[in-house]
Amino acid sequence: GYRVSLQGNFFGCNQTYMAFLEYNPRKHIKLDPPLNIQSNATASKCQIWWSVWNVPWYLAEILQYELQYKEYSMSWEVAMNKTLPSSLPQVEIEATELRSGIAYAARVRCKVSENENSYHSQWSEWSQTTVLKRADVPKVSEKILNIKTMQYLFIPLSFGTLLYLFWNCKLSSRYWCFLTLGQKASPALTFPRQLLSFSHSIVCTMGILR
Repeated sequence: GYRVSLQGNFFGCNQTYMAFLEYNPRKHIKLDPPLNIQSNATASKCQIWWSVWNVPWYLAEILQYELQYKEYSMSWEVAMNKTLPSSLPQVEIEATELRSGIAYAARVRCKVSENENSYHSQWSEWSQTTVLKRADVPKVSEKILNIKTMQYLFIPLSFGTLLYLFWNCKLSSRYWCFLTLGQKASPALTFPRQLLSFSHSIVCTMGILR
């Protein structure tokens, strides 16, 4: 350790003022703010990375970072703060924490981890800011949605129509008769033709929907 004293003329007298009886530089560290902060945002995640300058290698491995971000138009007083668990100069956050289509500003600062007993520091100044904007989630085409909706509805409607035709022909069975010259086919005998015609319509309609 060191002993730090101040000497000067105080009120006309030369005096010595003891600022620190025992000063340990390792316990009074203030690092430079991180540099070159950059970001990349997609629809699922947001990545932010930076670099540190003038930091010895033995301190770079035990650094602690704090991320602060906010909507670009808002004040830093309402910003979100995150203390990062890793000493790596990067962070990844879920895109769900950001509102889609809104620009955000982010910045970081650093200090020696509080878990270290050999060194102690205060937070550095904040870095410059980076602007990030969450990408919009791709929307399914309205036309595709309409086609899929029609396909889902077509199956129960087709089944209901077939059931109706079958029930209608069953009720008309009392009018059943053999097809003879000059006689008109009964509903029961024309049912297969109706079914074949309706089946053909189903195939054609499904082809159009696809």
